[in-house]
Amino acid sequence: MSTDRYESPLASRYASEEMLYLFSQDKKFTTWHKLWVALARGEMELGLPVTAEQVAELEEHADEVDYEAARRWESKLRHDVMAHIHAYGEQCPKAMPIIHLGATSCYVGDNTDIILMREGLWLIRDKIVKVLAYLADFAETYKALPTLGFTHFQSAQLVTVGKRATLWMNDLLMDLEEIETRADRLALLGSKGTTGTQASFLELFDGDHQKVKELEDKIAAEMGFERVVPVSGQTYSRKMDWAVLSALSGIAQSASKFATDLRLLCHLKEVEEPFEANQIGSSAMPYKRNPMRCERICGLARYVMADVMNPAITAATQWFERTLDDSANKRISVPEAFLAVDAILNIYANVASGLVVHEKVIEKHVHEELPFMATENIMMDAVKRGGDRQALHERIRQLSLEAGHTIKDLGLPNDLVERIAAEPMFGLTQEEIETHLNPAGYIGRCPEQVEEFLTQNVKPVLARYAAALKRQDTELTV
Repeated sequence: MSTDRYESPLASRYASEEMLYLFSQDKKFTTWHKLWVALARGEMELGLPVTAEQVAELEEHADEVDYEAARRWESKLRHDVMAHIHAYGEQCPKAMPIIHLGATSCYVGDNTDIILMREGLWLIRDKIVKVLAYLADFAETYKALPTLGFTHFQSAQLVTVGKRATLWMNDLLMDLEEIETRADRLALLGSKGTTGTQASFLELFDGDHQKVKELEDKIAAEMGFERVVPVSGQTYSRKMDWAVLSALSGIAQSASKFATDLRLLCHLKEVEEPFEANQIGSSAMPYKRNPMRCERICGLARYVMADVMNPAITAATQWFERTLDDSANKRISVPEAFLAVDAILNIYANVASGLVVHEKVIEKHVHEELPFMATENIMMDAVKRGGDRQALHERIRQLSLEAGHTIKDLGLPNDLVERIAAEPMFGLTQEEIETHLNPAGYIGRCPEQVEEFLTQNVKPVLARYAAALKRQDTELTV
């Protein structure tokens, strides 16, 4: 590791080896080589003066990149594509005359970008599935454990710990659908030429429009695509980059929501992220267990959500058939969005696989608030015994305010039950009132909702992508 120059933390600290490889120089330039092979093969099969021997030579060296030769040529030519054509040509002297025949730089540059984005989406898809599997186990385990629901981060009706996890999963299912759609709809640029007119290829094929179209189809098929974009300038529409990064931004939003919820639960001491035996939570305060992983998710998510503006502005400011102000921005914004979301999902999987639930604290918080939630049932019980509903409602309101004062201003336990039991107008003993304080009676259909959601929505996804569940989790480096 170099220590005397800047290195992106996405590479050195956060992203997985597989995602780093996907956006590596090796992957990029070997994909250029494969595109040149596909171009040469298609041209040969359609009758241009390209020989099988030349195609075979290109194939033989497709996975070899002579970086030294490429650097030497680029210092001379100041053009990266031409430099690699010459470097590849030195490896393939027989094929040198036909490499890149009829193509422009975007043939390798843009087609490669689309290929890498699609493979990146597949990796992201599989990691979402892993997170869903961990959360599904968690939801199943805690589907019936009552916990305080929160609206405005104020105590509300009870939910269950497992039901809350289904909210996180539902967001991820929406993201998964978007990722699937984006990956499926990505089309190759194909062989469109310098301004998208395919004029150079029409010239090569002596005006045969059908062969020009067949060449694109052959290239797309060899590179694993069913279609190419219908029309383009020299480049594919930069709205494609925006659409892909928007899908990645959606994942960042969902992950940040989960991590924020967990940070709040950590403050309540109800649910915590994993904490290793030798982990240090604070350099100054030894007792602290800061939710550092979830904080990292939120920080990286913020970066991705801001990054999506890059392709939006790039798409909006392209001139006619192309300008080059997109290139420098794309080299940074697109790969880093993938690396950051990869990191987010690595951390998300790590946290989701080891969530720590403190059931006694949750139970304590529930019982502190439950008397207030039980007041309607208590009132109905008193009405059945002959009480006046309106008078009872007003008296419960007054007693609730008094109990709130006891809790918030005096720091004492909730005594609402005792206050109601002491009121003759209710006609209820404390024991009778306490029969209304079973938390399980206030969680509605939470256990059933969890079961239905897992069966109908989550398990089909896990079955469809069963291979993804076999992937080994990325070990966190920090």
